[in-house]
Amino acid sequence: MSAWRARPPRPSGRSRCPSRSAETDSGVRLAALDGVRIIAALAVLCYHYLALDSAWGKPAAAVFPVASKCAAYGWLGVELFFTVSGFVICMSAWGRTAGEFAISRISRLFPAYWAAVAFTSTVLFAWPEVRGVKAFSDVVVNLSMLQGGMKVPHIDDAYWTLFVELKFYVLFALVILRGVTYRNCVVFCAVWTLAGIVAPTADNGLLSFFAIPSFSPYFIAGIAFYLMRRFGPNPVLWTIAGLQFLLAQGYVQSRTITNLGRTTAFELPAWPAHTIIACGFLVMAGIALGAFDRIRWRWLPHAGALTYPLYLIHMMAGLTLIHHFRHLVAPVPLVLGVTTAMAVLAWLIHRLIERPLGRLLRTGLRRGVEDIRRGTPRRAAVPAIPAQPPAPEAERISAPH
Repeated sequence: MSAWRARPPRPSGRSRCPSRSAETDSGVRLAALDGVRIIAALAVLCYHYLALDSAWGKPAAAVFPVASKCAAYGWLGVELFFTVSGFVICMSAWGRTAGEFAISRISRLFPAYWAAVAFTSTVLFAWPEVRGVKAFSDVVVNLSMLQGGMKVPHIDDAYWTLFVELKFYVLFALVILRGVTYRNCVVFCAVWTLAGIVAPTADNGLLSFFAIPSFSPYFIAGIAFYLMRRFGPNPVLWTIAGLQFLLAQGYVQSRTITNLGRTTAFELPAWPAHTIIACGFLVMAGIALGAFDRIRWRWLPHAGALTYPLYLIHMMAGLTLIHHFRHLVAPVPLVLGVTTAMAVLAWLIHRLIERPLGRLLRTGLRRGVEDIRRGTPRRAAVPAIPAQPPAPEAERISAPH
């Protein structure tokens, strides 16, 4: 195992290898990342509220002639989320065991998610105007976050991204089992890139399932950017990030069709989508190189903490509320009011559910992992074979002359 350990980075005038604790405790880099999260979350929210027709009962372009055209590209916030996820997961997994990584992810994701499923299900049961819940069993299965692999409908359509995230966690857990090192992360990026290139033409369901070629470029780029942040940029990491940018361009058209429909996708110009992706990569590269280290606004981490619960609750519940009150409130105040209500509810979920339940879940899981470790007998060490003493002179066999 020691042969796979990465060499410590060479010292330079400006350190490019901050420790994980230094990065998280200083708040410099995380403040910039939280800013990216906020932009991504608002982009997705605007896409759902201003570009989708389902909430208004008529084309959104008739309600927001200008804003709907801009919001039509808001689905790219998901791609930006995935890039941030690659960066953050690589950072948070450094120095952790597989058990510690699993505990951190479960305690981070599930408390707010359970609250969101309960809230959204209640809204859809009460007002099945945009869409209802077909069966209570769908709600129960959704609590597992695994409905995407079981062909069970998502209670909220936004939940599809969580299953993509889970597949990324499973893949990166292989790196953690091997040891999160510079070399292992680079090898992981190379192997996953190859899988994403081969999967679309390979007749292999398992490969296609885990390769997720339309989204893997963003996760891989995020990993490469974190490695730049930790060890400094070099041609290998720039090649990895640049290749992911090129590969991501090949899926812009299909993603546009998926989100907006074929007719709208061909009517909208494609260059803004490509430009937004390029800007996202440039911003993440800037974070990797320390260009945004001076951003220390104290409100950013607090606002960034709300992006996850806001993402979970805003879509179907928000569309339902807009549809329910669309004849009573003007469009702009209605969107602002629903957005404000979702933000306040996200704050309540974060403060009253996500944080306390996350701590309880984390403590319980750690205790369970320790019980498993104590109850698992360690492998007995194989005794070394003692070296045989040299044979006496009389017993030695002389080589023939």
